Amino acid sequence: MKFNEYEYRRPDYDIIKSKYDDLLNLFNNSNSADEQYTYVQKINELQKETETMAQLVAIRNSINTADEFYDKENEYIDMISPKLHGLRVEFYKALLNSKFKKELTKKIQPQLFTIAEIEIRTFSDEVVPLMQEENKLESEYSKLISSAQINYDGKTLNLSQLQPYMESMDRRVRKEAHEKWSSFFIENESKLDMIYDKMVKVRNEIAVKLGFKNFVELGYLRMGRSDYNADDVRNFREHVLNYIVPLSNELREKQRKRIGVDELKYYDIPLNFMSGNPAPKGGREWIMERTKKMYEELSPETGEFINMMIERDLFDLETKTNKQAGGYCTFLHNFKSPFIFANFNGTQDDVTVVTHEAGHAFQTYESRFLDAPEFSFPTSEACEIHSMSMEFITWPWMEMFFENDIDKFKFFHLSDSLMFIPYGVTVDEFQHVIYENPNMSPDERKKAWRDIEKKYTPYKDYADNEFLDKGTFWFKQGHIFFGPFYYIDYTLAQICAYQFWIKFRDDRKKAWDDYMNICKVGGSQSFLEILKTGNLQSPFEEKTIKSVSYQIKNYLDNIDDTKL
Repeated sequence: MKFNEYEYRRPDYDIIKSKYDDLLNLFNNSNSADEQYTYVQKINELQKETETMAQLVAIRNSINTADEFYDKENEYIDMISPKLHGLRVEFYKALLNSKFKKELTKKIQPQLFTIAEIEIRTFSDEVVPLMQEENKLESEYSKLISSAQINYDGKTLNLSQLQPYMESMDRRVRKEAHEKWSSFFIENESKLDMIYDKMVKVRNEIAVKLGFKNFVELGYLRMGRSDYNADDVRNFREHVLNYIVPLSNELREKQRKRIGVDELKYYDIPLNFMSGNPAPKGGREWIMERTKKMYEELSPETGEFINMMIERDLFDLETKTNKQAGGYCTFLHNFKSPFIFANFNGTQDDVTVVTHEAGHAFQTYESRFLDAPEFSFPTSEACEIHSMSMEFITWPWMEMFFENDIDKFKFFHLSDSLMFIPYGVTVDEFQHVIYENPNMSPDERKKAWRDIEKKYTPYKDYADNEFLDKGTFWFKQGHIFFGPFYYIDYTLAQICAYQFWIKFRDDRKKAWDDYMNICKVGGSQSFLEILKTGNLQSPFEEKTIKSVSYQIKNYLDNIDDTKL
């Protein structure tokens, strides 16, 4: 069955609630752990059905935000999803209060009990209207960003389609393209300020009603973080400042010299080489032909996976009008199939977004038979290990995509991913400041962003762009709007992905076994448990960052980047 044949049936809340109530009643009145476990499985199947329908709406709405049917269905899901979550919380309460809990822990992975405890703390019926408002604001942001229509080079472009111009070898074009990109955010500054101000305040109100001081602790719990806290993350940011920021600054200085400018301006940052950034040598069909061959050669498991994805048409890759920005992978329980969404624009991102999202998709495919719907994905920082590591695992096949630019691609990929980390911790520290001070004005938020930006990325010079210089670059970062505290995850995972990069260079077979093991456990383990399963060192340890930074620097220093 192809994706366009996947049938959507609107989930009727009243019917679902009635089924949940009946099953929970049978669960609570069971006479043995075995009997209770049969109802756990039935409840899980009901949850998978509702989540599948919600994901179908999300996917089809993101493919075309102007589709009236799925736009209306998306609004409906926004309204009922907090109430559906409330039903799941009732299941969690029953699970934790079961008189057969000790026996159930032998049948159900302990991580589900940990998730249950966390989720109970993050929800009450009292906050449902606020959660509905939060969903509505998130959808409003997505629709606004996807509505961008920018006139440039005789064309009408969205934000993604403008990207190749922002990487142009012609400095004048780069500057113009960045100014055009900025113009969209300038025109919508008041709307974005209003949306985010409402988001911050509604999230803070939810947190206070649930008994938290502010949204920070609630935000961490929503992300499912059970074995580290904000203090661990603050220490991580400090290690990044000490070890990665200096290396990132060195790489930016090398870049400045490579592209031959006296001063590196903000519009120069996307261009890494005067011969042009590495780019795939073909379009969508060409890339997918090589992707198929690559995964068939990588392993029997990835070969089976990629052929299933292609046969079922589980990709939407071309950028088009009214399509949501960015890229993602999600999972459809009823069909046991992932789905990959991207916006191809002719840059090297077209290849890395496929390998990145394929890492997520392959993980869900390998763990698709785990019972609980919560186990489809692990927590986000663990999820991103699968995706970011896959980018490096596929290095031996990158010559198929970049041909004579393969050395340039590898240098760019490794250095660019490292220079991303200071930006990633900028986003994280910004969010801590915002949610610790929920009554900041829009101007105070912008100043906070710019101050933090200068700390981690001191080379950012916005020249004569007063709009960006006052601290508005974060407007474009969707995670800040609809995934609060989901960004440090990329940086934590990147440190783990570098370990796989090192491991694969030393012993590919052992490294692949470690990678397969973390894919198979899905979300049935916590972040630090998954690290043990994959024989990975914790990114919270100073020695881990110090060691990884040294090995990356050594690799990059042995490449004459002036010849790329």
